[in-house]
Amino acid sequence: MKYVVIIGDGMADRPVKELGGKTPLQVASIPNMDRLAREGIIGKVRTIPRGLHPGSDIANLNILGYDPVIFYSGRAPLEAAGIGIELKDDDVAYRCNLVTLKYNKEKTKAVMEDYSSGHISTEEARELIKDMNEKLGSEDITFYPGVSYRHIMVWSSGPTHIECTPPHDISGKDIADYLPVGEDEDVLRNLMLSSIGILESNPVNKERAKIGEKPANSIWLWGQGKKISIPMFKEKYLLEGALVSAVDLMKGIGISAGFEILNVPGITGYLDTNYTGKAKAALKALDNVDISYIHVEAPDEAGHAGSYTDKIKAIEDFDALVVGTVLKGIESFKEYRILLLPDHATPITVKTHTEEPVPFVIYDSRIRRKNENIAFDESITGREDILTFEEGYRLMDYFIKEA
Repeated sequence: MKYVVIIGDGMADRPVKELGGKTPLQVASIPNMDRLAREGIIGKVRTIPRGLHPGSDIANLNILGYDPVIFYSGRAPLEAAGIGIELKDDDVAYRCNLVTLKYNKEKTKAVMEDYSSGHISTEEARELIKDMNEKLGSEDITFYPGVSYRHIMVWSSGPTHIECTPPHDISGKDIADYLPVGEDEDVLRNLMLSSIGILESNPVNKERAKIGEKPANSIWLWGQGKKISIPMFKEKYLLEGALVSAVDLMKGIGISAGFEILNVPGITGYLDTNYTGKAKAALKALDNVDISYIHVEAPDEAGHAGSYTDKIKAIEDFDALVVGTVLKGIESFKEYRILLLPDHATPITVKTHTEEPVPFVIYDSRIRRKNENIAFDESITGREDILTFEEGYRLMDYFIKEA
């Protein structure tokens, strides 16, 4: 038996007025996902435990079978693992976004204009983070480059009891209400404030401003935590795994669980990502492993941007180029199962993650069901006659052992 998990990050949504009260998933043309829903087991799962922040880190740990209430230690440690940073026991990792702040005329207030600095390129971002580390780094503080706007700061013997807000949660809002609060908050605030002058004077940002692109004019620190320790996936399920994703967070989760990380050219985490390359790499990996985990970020990014047109495009490309490619290629294996779901919702109307349950489908090549008038969308979660997992980490057990 071979297994494939396909994640459309943030694909679930809420009704959008401009779409006639439908969601992007309901409007999009998704024949492959709809086919799986008609022929598989449909259900709903709470990927975000009640009381926890609705992040992709928590959701994907849950989907992989790890109870976040027990194992979650913060987002940044997972991303640090994804870029090869080995944290010491007393290190605290912080996610370090390169963001664009927009000031009023007097420069006395600033709002979060763009949590991604216009999805700045990795090459440009590396130059900026290098400059940051040279000028703000110290014996205790180190900045590490990641991908696009996503980077890491490590604070040796730093505190974890600080309330930090994800920048994608405060788009268009005054940042003064969301600065770090708690133990040694001044250190983080000063780093963020000091970064502004350094970044504004960097040639990379001067060139971006010159050609009309958003400058990365500040860092934003959040998602802190110490290194994570979880059981190997192979120990839990006796299966070897491989994972493909454009984002360091997912790579870090995969590395922590003992998955092989698949490197695919042209994967960006946005609308221009190499969808087909991801699917083909995951299929090829199944020659040597038992389970492939495919994570696609694009729908989530479109949700954060508040663009239903981009989200529809991301969903349609996901369906045609990822799900469709998997369905065609996996036929070479006689027995297989596919688990398809969003990791969480990222509604256009709120531009951030939400915690409501999401739909899923499990397809088994040996048993083709006939679910009449079923489409793969959020309406599944309103049904009472379906499989339901309130504890999301139990879904993987069912997928592998019982479905």
